[in-house]
Amino acid sequence: MPRARITINPQYQVGPIHRRIFGSFIEHLGRAVYDGIFEPGHPTADADGFRQDVIDLVRELGVSTIRYPGGNFVSGFRWEDSVGPIEDRPVRLDLAWHSTETNRVGLHEFSSWLEKVDSELMLAVNLGTRGVQEALDLLEYTNLNGQSTLADQRAANGRTKPYGVRMWCLGNEMDGPWQLGQLSAGDYGKIAARTAKAMRQLDPTIELVACGSSGANMPTFGDWERTVLAHAYDDVDYISCHAYYEEKDGDLGSFLASSVNMDGFISAVVATADSVRAEKRSEKQVNISFDEWNVWYISRYRDEDKIRGIDNWPVAPRLLEDKYSVADAVVVGSLMITLLRHADRVTSASLAQLVNVIAPVMTEPGGPAWRQTTFFPFAITSRLARGIVLETRVQADSYETDEYGSVPVVDSVVTYDEETGEVSVFLVNRAQAQTTVEVEASTLGLTHIEESLSLWDADVYAKNTLADPERVAPRENDSAMLAAGVLSVTLPPVSWTAIALR
Repeated sequence: MPRARITINPQYQVGPIHRRIFGSFIEHLGRAVYDGIFEPGHPTADADGFRQDVIDLVRELGVSTIRYPGGNFVSGFRWEDSVGPIEDRPVRLDLAWHSTETNRVGLHEFSSWLEKVDSELMLAVNLGTRGVQEALDLLEYTNLNGQSTLADQRAANGRTKPYGVRMWCLGNEMDGPWQLGQLSAGDYGKIAARTAKAMRQLDPTIELVACGSSGANMPTFGDWERTVLAHAYDDVDYISCHAYYEEKDGDLGSFLASSVNMDGFISAVVATADSVRAEKRSEKQVNISFDEWNVWYISRYRDEDKIRGIDNWPVAPRLLEDKYSVADAVVVGSLMITLLRHADRVTSASLAQLVNVIAPVMTEPGGPAWRQTTFFPFAITSRLARGIVLETRVQADSYETDEYGSVPVVDSVVTYDEETGEVSVFLVNRAQAQTTVEVEASTLGLTHIEESLSLWDADVYAKNTLADPERVAPRENDSAMLAAGVLSVTLPPVSWTAIALR
């Protein structure tokens, strides 16, 4: 039986946990908005047409911030289309996803939905087909508390009080050949810096995210970040990271070790940002917004799901509706562990996406909403991870993977709330056998276990579906014991576990 031993001490800290790390993402893509969060006529729909069952699940998920409206969608988006009388809004073609956008749900409607789910808006501006002036106009429309044509227009459209959007993304994946208005690193760095400077002249309190590479596998990765930050370092607060993972060719062992890749990705971007900082002799620290991450079977989309044809532009088609397994949920839990382990530099993150599209929440038109397997590690981590992340010393058995070489069988992170004395331990067992873990925490004065939950199944590919929406759920792990400050627990094969102690 594989074994691991983890040692923690409250004196050794990574950094505080920023609630924005539990963010998510809704793009005007597929059924994320229409038939997802918004379905007038649904039995649970409220007076504004939003599904109450989805609102309840999103609140349970504990999402702090939601990035909107894209994603690839934003690079062809005219924000003016999304405000004003609904009957006057234009219907547009969305080139990113080869769909029709009705603009029935726009800035005002989405912001009212955010209030219902108690989440913060993270707004993206179009730097693909538009530029500085349009970004300034959107900022003035949303944030100005005073007299101007745009502020007056917002009030006439039903919102006198400014939205006060704090966090703004300067475009999306601008290095991607799939992106409308793709730019070189130098050209993007220049327009990002110009846009940031202009936006700060209007509202100095905002926080700005520059586009990093679309992924660590991009041929320009590293050089892109360095060049962009050489232009924009003093003007932005974050550089973005995007990463998606999938099981390839039945290689479960490598898939379960996906967080090894994410860990290296974060470290590389931090090193690049800090190198630029040193060259500029800047006192400012640029952090990471990991504002797209998830398990996504992107190879299937490339092969099967693309919509084509000049006369074929469906409204809210079923796109990217991956059905997630236990193994997928274990990887999502491990990726969350990695984000927390880098809490000193990853201070914002967005699970992509939230409803129907590669999402933890699924819906059926006129029917139920349900939790995918990936819902559970996110919701429980969001609920239990409070305070600070502690450094851990881990001794663990390892196993061999084709993609990452030798990898520890256990992935872990520990959080500590100094005010309440609560400690949360998050563990992933990558082994396809039971693994025993001991956590040495005697310096924390812990006396009892409040809860111990594990997500696993005899079938690692078990899923929650419309036909069987409760097939998979966390279960109590009654093997957890606490004695003389040492926590011991047996982890089921291929599992994610959360243990709360006081």
